[in-house]
Formats: sequence, C-alpha cells, structure tokens
Amino acid sequence: MIRRPFYLKQLEQWIDKPLVKILTGIRRSGKSTILLLLKKVLLEKGITENSIIALNFESLTTEHLKNATSLYAYLAGQITKDKKFYILLDEIQEVQAWEKVVNSLLVDFNVDVYLTGSNSHLLSSELATYLAGRYIEIPVYTLSFKEYLLFNSVYQTAVSSIKESFVTYLRKGGFPIIHTGNYDEDTTYKVIRDIYASVLLRDTIQRYKIRDIDLLERVTRFAFDNIGNTFSGKSISDYFKSQSRKTDVNTIYNYLSALEGAFILYRVSRFDIKGKEILKTQEKFFVSDLSLLYAMMGYRDRMIGGILENVVFLELKRREYKVYIGKLDSREIDFIAEKQGKKIYIQVAYKLENEATIHREFSPLLAILDNYPKFVVTMDEFWKEDIEGVKHVQIHDFLLDDSY
Repeated sequence: MIRRPFYLKQLEQWIDKPLVKILTGIRRSGKSTILLLLKKVLLEKGITENSIIALNFESLTTEHLKNATSLYAYLAGQITKDKKFYILLDEIQEVQAWEKVVNSLLVDFNVDVYLTGSNSHLLSSELATYLAGRYIEIPVYTLSFKEYLLFNSVYQTAVSSIKESFVTYLRKGGFPIIHTGNYDEDTTYKVIRDIYASVLLRDTIQRYKIRDIDLLERVTRFAFDNIGNTFSGKSISDYFKSQSRKTDVNTIYNYLSALEGAFILYRVSRFDIKGKEILKTQEKFFVSDLSLLYAMMGYRDRMIGGILENVVFLELKRREYKVYIGKLDSREIDFIAEKQGKKIYIQVAYKLENEATIHREFSPLLAILDNYPKFVVTMDEFWKEDIEGVKHVQIHDFLLDDSY
C-alpha cells in the first residue's frame, strides 16, 4: 500500500480527539486503503491490535451486522470498559440506522471512531440529528497529479517527462486501482465502467429508489457532455423536449442531487462579484474523475477546455477551498476560490494561441479591482508573460505547487 500523506496527516491530527472522523468520497477513491493505513499508524503508536476493531461492510463477513441492533451488540461484546478502543467502520452507509450505533458507542464506551462513506447526503441529514457538532468530515478524492506521480514511480518502470505524465493522467484519471498496474486505455475504461455501474446502482438507483433509469443515464450524459458549461435543470428539460422526451424539471433536479450524493458530480454555484451574492441559476457541474467521462462518452478534443477546468476544480477542492464560478457584469471568471478569508481568481484555457484568446482570458481578471492573486492556467509550451500582476501558470506547475 502506498501512503497518501495528505489524508493520513489530516487523520493523525484528530487521533484521540472526541470527534467522529468520517472519510467521504466516491467508491474506489481509496478510502478503505486510507483506513488500513490509519490502522498501521495506530499500531506504530503503540496501540495494541486487540484494541482496534475494523469492519468492512462491503464484505460478506459483515452481512449479519447490517442493522443497528446487531452491529451495536457485536461491538459492545468486543469492547471492555477498562480501556480505550479504536473503531474503524468502512462503507458505513450499508448499515441501516448506523448513526444510532455511533451515537450509542460515544455515550456508552471510551472509543475513538473512524468511518468511511460513499454518499454525501448520508452525512448531512442523519448526522445533523444524532452527532451535531461531534464529527469532522475529510473528503477523499481520486489521485491528484502529485499522487499519480508517486504511484507511477512505484508501479511503472518507464520514466516519463512531467508533460507526458500529465497527458497520461489527463486520459486515465485518478482512480488508484488504475495506477497499480500497467493498463492500456481500453482496459482502463473497462475497469472504470464497472466502477461507474456499481456507483450508479448502489449509491444512486438503490439509495434513492430511482425507477426511470434511462432518464437518470440521460441526465448523467448531458452533465458529462457539458463539463465546463453553465446550465440548469430547465435547460436539460428543454433539451429533452427537443428530443421528443417530456421531463419534469423537479425530477431532473432530484436526479442531479442523487448524482451529487454519490460523488459522481460536484455542483458549483455562481458568485456575483459586484453584488457579493451567490446566484441560484446557471450552475456548473464537474465530474469526480475524468476517467468516468471518457469511459462513458469517449475522449473528445472539443471538450479540452472543460476537461482542464475539471482538473483545476478538483485540485482546488483537495486544497480545501470553497469554489465558485465568478460573474462580473457580463464577464465570467472560471473560479473564485476562498479559504480562511483569502481568495484566488483563476481562468483556465487550453492555450493562449493569439491576441484574442489572451484578451479573453486576462481581461476578466484585470477587471477585478482587488489585490488577491489572479492566475491564468494553461497547457502552453511557450511562455506568455504575466500581465499587470495576473500570472500565467502552466497547469502541471499549478497542480504540483501547493503554494498557489
């Protein structure tokens, strides 16, 4: 197992703190492995093996524990009150009324609890009721470019340049399983299609009791085909109407919400820079891993701008920014990212090929009259100088430099 220091560091700072630690993210993003690595860290700290209880609810060995009563009875039978226990529960959403079990464990025993879950909505409504103020959520994403290079150095023998490596990362995405073997693109996308089918069935269709699976897949494809574009549920409905399929707008929004819940999509709201308010229309949706897009739709050169936006968006989320699309009068800023009272503004483009493109990308940032950092991020091989404080950054440099 390759260590993922970014997540382990976050977990380590919360060890023995009186909060439930919850790793969330799409299936196969590496949550289970991080939990196993955490167990190793606990053992290295001198915690005994019999003080750690680890259960994976995707395993048939835990099938009899998938309701609150049986799981609590099992754990209570393993725990003694004379010492502290460390409880590691993987894919907890498979357990009915799991939140009651966790709440009771905190009340009845001296425990430190770690969970993983593959549904974001599960960690909002239920936890708000039972564990308000007593949990910390740590989002887990598929491999960053920096993590991809680490995996590549371990599992691959051929050494590629940073540029070549980035192109491969762009085409194969970041699911860890893909980068533990030397898979070609066809095999990669077959594996990804299987992951997608599992996520769609278990975390979307079954959880939300969706009956019109064909409509769900159509909504998904529309979102995938419009990565980097603003749209609304009504625009999807209007598109389907043009295809002679009448669809209720509320149903479309419910399906988009279900896809968000399963971490297939991320929704990004628009922020009016002048009005200083979040707008409720014309959002963007980004996919949790680009390989899902290619596996379902194939690779499309015309989408390169949106694809690069997707990469930058995920990196900003990994760096714990709150991310918005910016609106300044009639201009659009690809990203406004906020963290701890500070902002950065980012435009993303494939290449600055001519003066018109340069003007298009730099002028919205130059119109923002504040002193926060502003960047134009591209795949250009030939350098374009910074303009009036707006920095031009190559995308692989942006992804590898945490100071941005």
